[in-house]
Amino acid sequence: MTDVYGNGQGGHPGRPVVERIDGGLPRSARLEQFSLAFVHLVAAAAGCSIKSHATDYDGVDITIAASAEYETYYCPEFELQVKCTTQRELLRDDHMVWTLTRDRFLKLVHPKRYNLALLGVLLLPEGPDRMLDLSEEGVRSSGRMYFEYASRLGGIEDGKASKTVRLPRSNLFDVEGLQEIMRNIGDGGQW
Repeated sequence: MTDVYGNGQGGHPGRPVVERIDGGLPRSARLEQFSLAFVHLVAAAAGCSIKSHATDYDGVDITIAASAEYETYYCPEFELQVKCTTQRELLRDDHMVWTLTRDRFLKLVHPKRYNLALLGVLLLPEGPDRMLDLSEEGVRSSGRMYFEYASRLGGIEDGKASKTVRLPRSNLFDVEGLQEIMRNIGDGGQW
């Protein structure tokens, strides 16, 4: 924050007026950073860790890992492609729609992918002041992330430049949802 002294235009001469300075991060980068931070927050609360990728060239942004032993596997993990939007019109009664370019889609759903992959889309309210509420009561965000397993996103028609997919609203990426994903993987379940 910068102190600005009154100049006769709403401030008192000699008395500091506090002016909020925005960090200047472009909107798309701000949404990307917020969505990654959101995933970190959920993962930490669920008892999981994050393995960051330097790039998302392979169609995913991060790997989420558990450090627990499940019925079939010890330390299961999965990869997550993270997207973020303020476009509420993408939300339907029972799902959210999201469009991926052909290249991104094919990387995410590649049948030879070693680790399980998911797509997560965080829906936030419009405006940077509405993304997050910090108070003495705690940290709150009215954003919700919906996810779907890449293996359930279907295929893409030859010649199509993009694919619009559906993420069920019942697939909430929250603490309970993340713990359930890990249980499914760790117990050797189908996805």
